[in-house]
Amino acid sequence: MKTKSPENSPVVSPEKWLAARRELLREEKELTKLADRLAQRRRELPRVRMTKPYTFDSPRGRVSLADLFEGRSQLIVQHFMFGPGWEEGCKSCSFMMDHVNPCIPHLQARDVSFAAISHAPLGEILPFKARMGWAVNWVSSHGTDFNFDFHVSFTDEEMASGSVAYNYTKLQFPSEEAPGISVFVRDAAGTLYHTYSTYGRGVELVMATYNLLDLVPKGRDEDGLEYGMEWVRYHDRYDQSADVAATH
Repeated sequence: MKTKSPENSPVVSPEKWLAARRELLREEKELTKLADRLAQRRRELPRVRMTKPYTFDSPRGRVSLADLFEGRSQLIVQHFMFGPGWEEGCKSCSFMMDHVNPCIPHLQARDVSFAAISHAPLGEILPFKARMGWAVNWVSSHGTDFNFDFHVSFTDEEMASGSVAYNYTKLQFPSEEAPGISVFVRDAAGTLYHTYSTYGRGVELVMATYNLLDLVPKGRDEDGLEYGMEWVRYHDRYDQSADVAATH
């Protein structure tokens, strides 16, 4: 996102600032109303009945998709990029998880469970989870079709073809694993449905840090980086002096 340098912003009287702020407030209110309408349309999307009996490896043994609901009627899944043989999970997905982790008690209070699902074997996931200190339900889809069915893992053949199915289109993708968020619901009879999935920049909706950065004069300050989230680090690996120098 291209931003003006804060040093180039004009200095004005309080009266002119107030007039500019009121004009921006008008646009902000329009955006809020649009977001409310989109949220309503999202909730009203048709649903797809889940018929494949997905199971996952968890610390308590083999569990089903229904088990991930933990007695609640709604489930949010983070498709966490962590492929078999990786030494650690994706740092951008970790950035996402840092925001989700403290929200879980509040989600549970509103009849929503959360689970992270990755393609890596559980034995590779758990040490990284412990290192990050996340209290989340994280399971492995290794050996199942789940990640492939939800287009967040790609076969060797797909990668070799130069085009994979991701974010509701065919495109080139730099990794055999991809990020996403999916939502499921369970009715009174116990039938499970898929209601929503978002990919690509759609996952920014959980990244509160970006919302806060959008408030400050420098914004996300990502101009000139090789890619937008290049600056992101695992939360236990930030080097404050190096990061400050990298932005100047």
